[in-house]
Parts: sequence; C-alpha cells; structure tokens
Amino acid sequence: MAQRVHDVAIIGGGVVGCAIAHELGRSRLRTVLLEQAAEVGFGTSKANSGIIHGGHQAAPTTLKGRLEWQGNQLWDALCAELGFGFARVGALTVALDEADLPALETLEHHAAAKGVPGVERWSRARLRHAEPNLTKQAIAAVYAPTTAVINPYEACFGLAESAARNGVEIRTGCAVTALSHDGEVWTIATCTGPVRARFVLNATGTAAARIAAMAGAGEYRLRYRKGEEYLLDKRLQGLVQHVIYPCPSPTSKGTLVIPTYDGTIMIGPTADEVLDADDLATTASGAERVIAAAQRLVPGISERDVIAEFAGMRAIVDGEDFRIGPTEAPGFFDVAGIQSPGLTAAPAIALMVADLLREAGLDLDDSGPPLPPLPPFVHFAGAPIARQQELAAADPRYGHIVCRCEVVTEAEVCQAIARGAGTLDGIKFRTRAGMGRCQGGFCTSRCMALLASELDVPLTAVTKRGGDSWLVVERDEGMQP
Repeated sequence: MAQRVHDVAIIGGGVVGCAIAHELGRSRLRTVLLEQAAEVGFGTSKANSGIIHGGHQAAPTTLKGRLEWQGNQLWDALCAELGFGFARVGALTVALDEADLPALETLEHHAAAKGVPGVERWSRARLRHAEPNLTKQAIAAVYAPTTAVINPYEACFGLAESAARNGVEIRTGCAVTALSHDGEVWTIATCTGPVRARFVLNATGTAAARIAAMAGAGEYRLRYRKGEEYLLDKRLQGLVQHVIYPCPSPTSKGTLVIPTYDGTIMIGPTADEVLDADDLATTASGAERVIAAAQRLVPGISERDVIAEFAGMRAIVDGEDFRIGPTEAPGFFDVAGIQSPGLTAAPAIALMVADLLREAGLDLDDSGPPLPPLPPFVHFAGAPIARQQELAAADPRYGHIVCRCEVVTEAEVCQAIARGAGTLDGIKFRTRAGMGRCQGGFCTSRCMALLASELDVPLTAVTKRGGDSWLVVERDEGMQP
C-alpha cells in the first residue's frame, strides 16, 4: 500500500509550530506536526517570559514589528477558544534618568505608527501612585495597557490539542534525520519512520538552519542568545501590578519584573550569545546580573526570594528580524529566527504562513464552522470553597492534595494525563504541581505513581521530560546497597 501523502508537514512543535497547526486545523488539509521532544512546547517555548507584548516595542518597519501588533490582537479570541490563562495587566517601560527619555519617545513613536491604543507617558507622581514598590529613581514611564501575560506552555498544549481534535496528526518523540524531494513530494526521514508531504514548514527554532541545509533550502547562519530567568516566591504576589521594563538596548528589552498569570513574580532574562544551542545552564554570574538589574527597578527584590531558575535559547538570524517565506527548495518554507516577540506574533505568523501556502497553490478550505472550544481544565486552588466542596463530593480525587505548595489535586493530575501529559514536566506545566516553594519535593513521587498507573507503564518508564530523563531505574542484583 502506498504511504499516505500529507498536504503539509510542520517540523517543530513550539508555540509557532502549534499555532500553525491550529490554523491549518480550520481547513480540510492533511497536516502532520513533527516534534522531537516528548511533548509539544518543551523547547524554547517553555522557557519563555510569557509576555504578550503591547505592540509598541518592535519597529514598524520590520516584519516582527508588524506581526507583533497583529498577533497581540489575536490572543483574546484564542484564550476564549482554548481556555488558557490570559490577563492584560499592562506594561510600564521605566526611565531612570534623563538619558533614558529618548527610548521612551521611540516607543511612543512605534505605538503611533502602528495605531496601538492607550500608550501614554506617565509622570513620576503617577508612576509612584500606581507602583509604590518601584525605585524612587524612576522619573517617567511609557504605559501600554495592551500588554498581557500568559503561560506559554499552556498555550502550546491548547493549540496542539485543538489541532489534533480537528484532524491534525501530532507526532512527538519524532526527530527529523533527513529530507529529500522527488520533484513533487517531500520524504522526511524521522526516528519513527518516514513521513511524506507536499509542503514542509521549518519551524524548528535553534535547529532551523540545520533542517534547511538538510532540505537543500539554502544556507544561513543562526546565532544563539541565551536568556536566564528566575522565579520568586509566591509571597511576593502583588509586589508589582504591571510588567516592568527598563529602557531597551539594541539587542534586548533588558531585565524585566513580570507578574505572571499565576501570581508569582519572575525576573529576567539575560541576553548572552553562546556557541552551543543546547547550553541551557543557569549561571552564578547570570543570577547576579538579573537580580541586580531587577533591584534597580524594584529594590524590595532579594536573592533569597528565588525558588527556581531556568534558561531558554533564542535563535537569531542576521539582521535580527524574522525569516518567514518560501526557499529555493520547492515547497519548503522557513519559519525561522523567531526571537522576541515570537510568542506575541505566533498567531499572526500562522495566518501569514497560511497565506503563503495559498499563494503556493495549496487549497485551504476554511469555510466550515469555527473550531469548537476546548473543555476547560479545572483548577481547584482558584475555585471558591463551595465549588471545591462540590467537586470533591462528585469526585473524591478532588479531596486528595498531591501538591501542597500549589494546592493541586489528584483529579487535576489525572485530568492532565488524560489530555496528553506523559511526563512529569507535562503534568507540571498543565497543573503547576511541582512549581511551588519546595519545587516538587513533596509531590514528585505521587505524580510519578499517577503517571505509571494512568498510563499503565512501570515506574521505571516515567521520565521528567522524555528521552533518558528517568528518575527511577531497576536495581541490578550486583549493585551495592
């Protein structure tokens, strides 16, 4: 029997790849998404700052500047459809001295050029009233009410789940090893077998240049910019009400103080160019720089408040803009160089890619009804007490607390597993089990037991994030006690 030929193969299951899969799920195309990690969103996307930028930061003359504002306006509808957390908390870009004021003028100019509403200059007095914990050195700020916060991994899971419910095939643990083209169809060799498709979309982040070279789609250089982020104890909830930016540099928006959707404060990132795309180690020097920069904006922050740290890698093409479009290889499209504001722009990138596929001759029939919304996840900790009692009465697993720090129940963990979580990180990113002060010290063993039980696998098959990230191994008889 001849192997099935897909219309589109998307390589890469980060937020951009998942957004494209979700968009193509609106049509009757045969689409497959290939992701090398155990779950979607486990690469650059999971280490994202989680900010939907206000639309006024990237220059309107750039592709990322145009897609930033378009993408910003699409997230409200996506949140309603997919049910992930989303809040427009607004942002303040803060000037600490007179030398910073031209940067504020640039942001105001960008907002005016793009038509971003509500962006305005705030005086020292207004700034102090709105953010009393901000440094007294702040002399002015640009306020952008359009800025929002989300959990980026929740968005990835929602986009992929919706795409799968609408016919897109999602293949995880599926690394691409080679590509070839016979004049009409691409054959993509993967570690789980070949995949055939008429069109291939290269949304692989730090691997984009390597995948393009495999396809004979032209050579280009990627640089890798590492960003270290630091999560603070939940007792600091409310320390700031808005996302706080310093005035930006040519290569970075600087170290931010971010009130996350879940109430914790996050500080970062760094912006260090490295040679190794897999170098995701946090460093003592990175922590010192991030904490010092955050304290310049909010002096009440202390290194003692840090409960978790992680790093993400941004792939940069020369010129610092996005690289989106057809290549010299027929039917092969690059969606590369998606650095900040890539999360913000993701739904707009998906629309752009759909239009490019139409121009290339692919028939995207999206005339059907809107995609149905996903069933909402139950978040026990945020429910009123009466609702918690109802849940526990209907399902006793809601009465069993698995994660004490974040008040996550057994029912929520089982719900996450039923909807795709196959690893400890998959549970953590869907439920917050393991994200609190003890960082999984209490709940890890229970989450592992639930994974083994619900998936009907031995405990030794349970991993933190797929691959060889096991936590339990069989004991050899010859091992020392």
